[in-house]
Amino acid sequence: MSAKSQRVVVGLSGGVDSAVTAWLLKQQGHEVLGIFMKNWEDDDDTGYCSSNEDFVDAAAVADVIGIEIEHVNFAADYRDRVFADFLREYSAGRTPNPDILCNAEIKFKAFLDHAMRLGADKIATGHYARVRQNPASGLHELLKGLDPSKDQSYFLHRLTQAQLSKTLFPVGELLKTEVRRIALEIGLPNAKKKDSTGICFIGERPFRDFLNRYIAKEPGAIKNDKGQTIGQHVGLSFYTLGQRQGLGIGGLKAKGAQRGGGDHAPWFVARKDVQNNTLWVVQGHDHPWLQSMTLQAGQASWVAGHAPQQQALAAKTRYRQADAPCELSDVSGEQFALTFSQAQWAVTPGQSAVLYDGEVCLGGGIIDHAKVP
Repeated sequence: MSAKSQRVVVGLSGGVDSAVTAWLLKQQGHEVLGIFMKNWEDDDDTGYCSSNEDFVDAAAVADVIGIEIEHVNFAADYRDRVFADFLREYSAGRTPNPDILCNAEIKFKAFLDHAMRLGADKIATGHYARVRQNPASGLHELLKGLDPSKDQSYFLHRLTQAQLSKTLFPVGELLKTEVRRIALEIGLPNAKKKDSTGICFIGERPFRDFLNRYIAKEPGAIKNDKGQTIGQHVGLSFYTLGQRQGLGIGGLKAKGAQRGGGDHAPWFVARKDVQNNTLWVVQGHDHPWLQSMTLQAGQASWVAGHAPQQQALAAKTRYRQADAPCELSDVSGEQFALTFSQAQWAVTPGQSAVLYDGEVCLGGGIIDHAKVP
């Protein structure tokens, strides 16, 4: 970072990561302003979404650090740019990742635009990732956070050169334990606050209950890999590939279950036939229907602004997955294909396939379909 003092607008979420981000930047001599983003308000008084409590925490942090904080409502942008897509994807039988779209459309677009109107030189968030400008190409690279257990580059892979050039990720250089230690040492009021999980508009509520408010139930048959009807689902939108819980068929047994199965093996969602409104399930974690060597993806977004060379890389098809060696091929427009050296488990349409070259996140796309036996 340049020693020159800059005006940096920090997204203060009420959590410890963004709080330490603001403190670090203030210590480095920057002029720091905090922004609290309110992204959901449909049922903000139900106790499931903690934005009111989070704002109180963010304001307390700003007071301790000695910076101003502004409360900005992006709920309309969120509903139009993120939630509408979320519902479309689920209605089509896919499983989207709204956090990825929220980063691209809200935190690094609506928020970035707002910060620029405030005269910001840069914005900063508490994400565990890093930005580096490549001296040879001049391009900005998105790197994994140094704490491998907290790396969030997967969620940031749709960021562009313009967005990265204006972004700082101070805690991406630290381990989570160091962030907690700093917060305790400087007396931040949220130093021991539990990390938030999931999406604000869902919060801790049962996911199916939430989705049922927006998507109508269309019950249909649950079939096993032999084509036998063994139950009834409540609607394909309410299930995701690889799902084990909540199928309502736990007591059923199947004779001669496939590899990795057995009579008492658990059931997993393996396929969703939207056209025939059928949910296909299999027994055993290692069933062939849950294994994929190749996938097709669309809506590609590349950090460098163009696709990487079609070469040996690595990819994640879901967050917290180890990097899986793969070959990138068939790059055409926003489409591409990946072929893995080892089968990937429950590759899910709607999720993101994100590519890496070592510690560098190259971008990725939305999984359209995966090839299974």
